[in-house]
Amino acid sequence: MANFNAISCEKLARLIGTPKAPVIIDVRTTEDFAESPFLLPASLKRDHADVAGWAAAFRGRWVVVLCQKGRKLSEGVAAYLRLAGAEAEILEGGFEGWRDLGLPLLPVEKLPARNTDGATLWVTRARPKIDRIACPWLIRRFVDPGAVFLFVAAPEVEAVAERFGATPFDIEGVFWSHRGELCSFDVMVEEFALSLPALNKVARIVRGADTDRLDLEPQAAGLLAISLGLSRMYASDLEQLEQGMLIYDALYRWARDATDEKHDWVARGGRA
Repeated sequence: MANFNAISCEKLARLIGTPKAPVIIDVRTTEDFAESPFLLPASLKRDHADVAGWAAAFRGRWVVVLCQKGRKLSEGVAAYLRLAGAEAEILEGGFEGWRDLGLPLLPVEKLPARNTDGATLWVTRARPKIDRIACPWLIRRFVDPGAVFLFVAAPEVEAVAERFGATPFDIEGVFWSHRGELCSFDVMVEEFALSLPALNKVARIVRGADTDRLDLEPQAAGLLAISLGLSRMYASDLEQLEQGMLIYDALYRWARDATDEKHDWVARGGRA
């Protein structure tokens, strides 16, 4: 019998990475999680036993809950969330169903520690252009939707990271930065095991725009132009980031769904 409060792995996979993705909550037991220390992209880990205490935080939101096999823990937590006012579904097949389809999983060991609010905290140089907008987009869409970003003077990035417990990125000498011919975005796609065809396409475009190799992809020159224009439109780095999210949302959807589509202007109904 069909479960009307469930979503398939395939459908959820299509939603992840887009602005319309649901909140994804992993409620696997400690034992199950220890055996497979991976998370679905953009998911949160919560204790099913404490659901009565945290359910209200998701009131009014669309939530997908998963446990190991998509049974009792998912069903119970989803029911609690609906009581609290969330639109909650379970993931069909749970973690095992997702894994068995070969869908992407984030290695937990690569995820930065979260702050007291439960979000990852990142820091980089002020006045972002390409990598420093692309990387936050990737993190928010595929790693941590609640991620917080600090933009500071370039010489102070590492000191701010140390004092405030933030993760530095896109500066020399840190883990999350350029490696050889790869830019920081490439490194994040690789380290977070997000090697999806569409993200790989976006990564080449970002790399071409960010490293002045505009021959890598035809779209690299356009991304460079848009990024430089965006940086001149906004004095606030945070406002620029929020506007830049839309640029990368559109680029990702093009890379995933529309690379074969062409456009030409054809006059219809007019005089020759």
